[in-house]
Amino acid sequence: MLDSYDLVYETYGTLNAARSNAVLICHALNASHHVAGYYADDPNNVGWWDNMIGPGKPVDTDRFFVIGVNNLGSCFGSTGPASLDPRSGKPYGSRFPVITVEDWVASQARLADRLGIERFAAVMGGSLGGMQAIAWATAFPDRIANAIAVAATPKLTAQNIAFNEVARRAIVTDPDFHGGDYYEYGVKPKRGLRLARMIGHITYLSDDAMMEKFGRILRSDEIGYHFDVDFEVESYLRYQSDKFAEYFDANTYLLITRALDYYDPARDFDHDLTAALAAARARFLVVSFTSDWRFAPEHSRLIVKGLLDNRRDVSYAEIDAPHGHDAFLLDDSRYHALVRAYFGNVARAVGADVSTAADLELPGEPLVGGERTEGSSEGFAA
Repeated sequence: MLDSYDLVYETYGTLNAARSNAVLICHALNASHHVAGYYADDPNNVGWWDNMIGPGKPVDTDRFFVIGVNNLGSCFGSTGPASLDPRSGKPYGSRFPVITVEDWVASQARLADRLGIERFAAVMGGSLGGMQAIAWATAFPDRIANAIAVAATPKLTAQNIAFNEVARRAIVTDPDFHGGDYYEYGVKPKRGLRLARMIGHITYLSDDAMMEKFGRILRSDEIGYHFDVDFEVESYLRYQSDKFAEYFDANTYLLITRALDYYDPARDFDHDLTAALAAARARFLVVSFTSDWRFAPEHSRLIVKGLLDNRRDVSYAEIDAPHGHDAFLLDDSRYHALVRAYFGNVARAVGADVSTAADLELPGEPLVGGERTEGSSEGFAA
């Protein structure tokens, strides 16, 4: 249990007078609240979904008030394992409670309360963010008009859980892990975190995408017959994993992958997804990508079937793209045109007119493309 917690969030665009044009963006495993734009003092730090969100973009911040939230347990400002436990004055570390997708959604709803937003025009996310959008539609059916789930799944397969477990074992067996309390030793389990990132990164790309990008290209004209880097794909994985281990927290990685494993909306409905989705009232857009073997299109089709069985309004697109799971982050004209058209309909339905702004004070440092702010809540039980 957490006696209190902080949530860090950013906003983009203007909340209209009716407070009807708010869009919540839910992030995936290693992303954050910084979904678009860049900081005035750090122009290289571009939001992770900047190609999707902004003025004139598919999620148009000239029409919508977009909110990006850093989830509980993360390492980008919201309360997480590296935060100080007020009871002990030390980082939570191994004492931080297990967090679920439902906990994230509950905390996001409290943030909406603080902002005076009774109903979101849309909740949108890719991958784990898409699972949060589904959870929003079932947990708060009267507070969400549209749910957009991209490259998502109603639950992980055994293979996906297995990938997550191998990544977690790489971390917890690192000698610098110290049972999750490595902060007190002034170290980080970087070796384990690097391996975890390598494993994850391989699953986010398709075989075709990796072959097109790297092939079997050697870094040298001669075969070295050694155990250092020989192939370009090896160099890429090492570079990405080294970079990741510098900025991401190992305990956060453990928490978020476990939340992924646990999410299963049908668990309390005798494993009947149709029954689990019966509470949803939102309109849905579900998008999958043909080369995504981690959250394959058949998983998105299960979501669509469960919604259609309940006679819900759902649009589905299965996009033939070669990039694997990461396709939801990349530029694809068909994908972006689809999202743009869908949000055009959302804007018309909710009256996304920002000519008259709501009186909403947003403290924080100004950004180019948004406002960086913090909120807190008391007595949240995880």
